[in-house]
Amino acid sequence: MWSIVKTESLPATRPASDGEAEIRLLEQRVVAAFNAGDIDAIMENYVPGKELVIFDVVPRKEYRGADAYRKDWGDFFSHFKNKPKLSITDLEITVEGNIGFSHSFQRVTGTDLQGNSIDRTVRVTDGYRKIDGKWLITLEHVSMPVDLNKKSQTFQSGI
Repeated sequence: MWSIVKTESLPATRPASDGEAEIRLLEQRVVAAFNAGDIDAIMENYVPGKELVIFDVVPRKEYRGADAYRKDWGDFFSHFKNKPKLSITDLEITVEGNIGFSHSFQRVTGTDLQGNSIDRTVRVTDGYRKIDGKWLITLEHVSMPVDLNKKSQTFQSGI
């Protein structure tokens, strides 16, 4: 079951390009793999090797290379009793030639090992390259909204 929610991200007067459609399918594969807890399938959507750069919201906040990011997924899933679920909303994609980028909101829900309900929404910006005919994520930046009216912000590691 796909969890990507259709939004008005593309004006009705402009059809999606082939690149946009292919990237949307890539994001659907990420959601399906995440919801299945399949790290190998998740990583098939990222550029292999040391070229991958990920900026995350939790420590370790930066990952360089696919091997480092693959290990992070194992750690991430180990914090849940069952498989967490991912949904993507407001996905907007821009493509020019063999380069593209997107931004969206991504929501993770599940139950942690102590039985607490988890419900987190983050902003995600992805950079893509089409390599050998296949779109892959080469850069990902995950962030959380910050309330500047609060006197202090607490960011917790883990989930």
